[in-house]
Amino acid sequence: MSQKGSKAKPVLATVAARAGVSAPTVSKVINGRDDVAEATRVRVQEALVELGYQSPMQRRARSTGPAMVDLVIDGTNTQYSMELLTGILDCAAAEGVDVVVGNITPAKLHRANHAEWAQRMVESGRKGLILVTSELTMQQLESFQQRNISVVVIDPLNPPRNGYTSVGATNWAGGKAAAEHLIALGHRRIAFLGGPNAAECSVARLHGYLAALMGNAIASRPEYIMAGEFNKSFGLAGTRELLALDEPPTAIFAGCDATALGVLEEARRQGVRVPDDLSLVGFDGTPLTEQTLPRLTSVAQPLQEMGRAALRAVLRLTKGEALDSPHMELATELVIRDSTAPPRAG
Repeated sequence: MSQKGSKAKPVLATVAARAGVSAPTVSKVINGRDDVAEATRVRVQEALVELGYQSPMQRRARSTGPAMVDLVIDGTNTQYSMELLTGILDCAAAEGVDVVVGNITPAKLHRANHAEWAQRMVESGRKGLILVTSELTMQQLESFQQRNISVVVIDPLNPPRNGYTSVGATNWAGGKAAAEHLIALGHRRIAFLGGPNAAECSVARLHGYLAALMGNAIASRPEYIMAGEFNKSFGLAGTRELLALDEPPTAIFAGCDATALGVLEEARRQGVRVPDDLSLVGFDGTPLTEQTLPRLTSVAQPLQEMGRAALRAVLRLTKGEALDSPHMELATELVIRDSTAPPRAG
């Protein structure tokens, strides 16, 4: 599905009318002339941003220059982000695409002036935007659409909606596979340490976990289900709370590998052995899973391929091509290692 805006491109007269000045004055501001009053210049620049005006030179650069794409990641130092980045950059090199990488927290993304951001992209010739684990409102999305900037979100925090393309994994199936593996080993007291309540990927993993419990006639226990951030700190705090219960779980399904790392550390602090006393499954399948002791059983997402798919999608959209589906899900795979075992007798 194309994300091209349907509105006509604004011309000098449109900008001039919005700013309350003449068309020649707008032209002076665009060309950097210094014979314009500062207050007038600011008013014209605001109108340019608001209307998404592109000069003929900018349009020629967009149509003839090499493709350029913005990539914005929340936490570029995580294993998850680095795997996605590797896939995107590998694909970009093969396609001859320049990628501008940025790092922004969800809070800063929400507060950002998206109209100004989109206008800067237009002025520098960047044609597409890839966001990782982010949330966009319709108003924010429209800022990019009005300037013909295509948007693809990897693992969006809010449910996919019309207007942008999303790339993710089969989170529901992955959550179900993780819980069913633990149930097959004999576990009945299985906890879930998920991501934020609003994160669509975490909700899908939770629903897969619940489906596995229900399918095996195991009642879910509210005290075993916790939501937090996709990081190690939540794994530490969540595990402390779970192990303090009168009847602690014998297994934990962590919503990401980073959270699982926190589970391992807190279990070690309390003298709880993994997997002898507590089985553990992560999610993401990052290289971290082979570096832990014991090695981590995890639901692997094809992260590098997800990155490649996102870049291919945004490039097709910038060319005005229609996608087979605006929302792509790549298959997950449960990889069994050393952190899961049957529950201890008694």
